[in-house]
Amino acid sequence: MKLDSIDRKILQILQNDGRITNAELAKQINMSPPPTLDRVKKLEKNGVIKKYVALIDPASIGIDNYTFVEVTLSRHGNEMVTTFIKAINEIDEIMECHHITGDADFLLKIAVKNITAYEKLLLHKLTNLPNIQHLKSLVVLSTMKNETALIIQKDI
Repeated sequence: MKLDSIDRKILQILQNDGRITNAELAKQINMSPPPTLDRVKKLEKNGVIKKYVALIDPASIGIDNYTFVEVTLSRHGNEMVTTFIKAINEIDEIMECHHITGDADFLLKIAVKNITAYEKLLLHKLTNLPNIQHLKSLVVLSTMKNETALIIQKDI
């Protein structure tokens, strides 16, 4: 889908306020509400807008520890990777999984209550993942920047 300047503006606004009313969105992009809603629906239908979410303050629900884990598989191949991905999708504490280049094969982002909870997860779940050769934990001490909004490129 080719995005024009109005689509990009809609996306920028919705990334900052997903609960904005269609009337207010239309006002901000200087259009009437019906074509604005049509554009949003088209962005949703084409998968540009994947979903709407609420961003929660982690500390308010008892999440005080983030850990990034580099995972190196002992063997590679489609079946091994598929089995690994299926297994990590069963672990709720894993927020993100990225297939990466470099010394490791995957990078996981894990959110838990505290370091004790991470140790329990490591010992009872992560080390039991299939085809694991090596795990390297990187514990987050503090976060200086955490953005959710993407920069909308003009040449899409």
